[in-house]
Amino acid sequence: MRPKRRIIPFFIPHYGCAHSCVFCNQHLITGSNEVTDPFEHVISGLAALAKKISTGAIDSEPRYREPGPDSGSQVAFYGGSFTALPVEHQNMLLEAAQPFLRLDSNNSIRISTRPDCIDETTLDRLKSFGVATIEIGAQSMCDDVLRLSRRGHTAGDVKRSSKMIKDEGFSLVLQMMTGLPGDTAKKSIYTAERFIDIGPDSVRIYPTVVVKGTKLHEMWQNGEYREHTVEEAVVLCARIYGLFASAGIPVIRIGLNPGEALDSGGVAAGAYHPAFGELVYSKIYYDKAASLLGGAAQGCSITIIVAKGQASAMAGNRRANTLALKKEFGIRSVKIVETDITPGEIKISITQ
Repeated sequence: MRPKRRIIPFFIPHYGCAHSCVFCNQHLITGSNEVTDPFEHVISGLAALAKKISTGAIDSEPRYREPGPDSGSQVAFYGGSFTALPVEHQNMLLEAAQPFLRLDSNNSIRISTRPDCIDETTLDRLKSFGVATIEIGAQSMCDDVLRLSRRGHTAGDVKRSSKMIKDEGFSLVLQMMTGLPGDTAKKSIYTAERFIDIGPDSVRIYPTVVVKGTKLHEMWQNGEYREHTVEEAVVLCARIYGLFASAGIPVIRIGLNPGEALDSGGVAAGAYHPAFGELVYSKIYYDKAASLLGGAAQGCSITIIVAKGQASAMAGNRRANTLALKKEFGIRSVKIVETDITPGEIKISITQ
């Protein structure tokens, strides 16, 4: 199993973003509220973080993990287009993160930005402050989808900025969305294939959610946009995940992070589920099991062997996969066992 790197996020909602994409309401998506001085808020948070780490009181700090080095952590600036901020504000935030970097030579910084806000001068400056990972909100590689979504950049900008980032030695993360205005399953697959051509270090997949207070919400209410349902998004994202897995590109997130603002009425429609990623992984496991069974299990009992920690994904939400396998293949009983096999791999033993 690949080691995991700790990511410690700081959100700067909408700051630095000159565009109003039809789907975007960062205050709801990130769960962050507007404050009088967001930079002071983040800077004080960074100071508190460094203090907690230095005193060994970091366990309660919000964080998540992803494939990466087995030592060191990353401070991540999310929520806005970081490199579209005024340079003095970027430098203020990056400087505030330096005590965190000095605590461990393996620590670094991650930023999220737009593909049209990257140039060589910017990359040189980011590198001098210890930025190691750059996430690009590409969303689609189809110019018509980008235009209808009011992204303000082109697929060519994604290719250009990605090449610059990789050439300068940064880790590149590409973010894509499915179900945007004008998008289709075929176009989303095309986007995934173009991402693979670029060769990012990892990707995120976000199915479109109709968030209240957005232009997309208005379009949906007016019948100008048909929502991307959870059911169709699960099928499509499972297929896209398979493309990235075959190419050896880790998928570090599928679906929006659940949060109080979204769970308490912020979502009007679309592919939002607090455990969306688990639904996709369950679909992937079901498809693998179904392909292995064929017609050989009629009236039999089966044991499905999965990696440690993957039994729930194999069983599905409320054991939906187990029930579906029984029904589709006429299986008498299903048992799921965890072993030390490779994550994502499954094996099936059939008994009369």
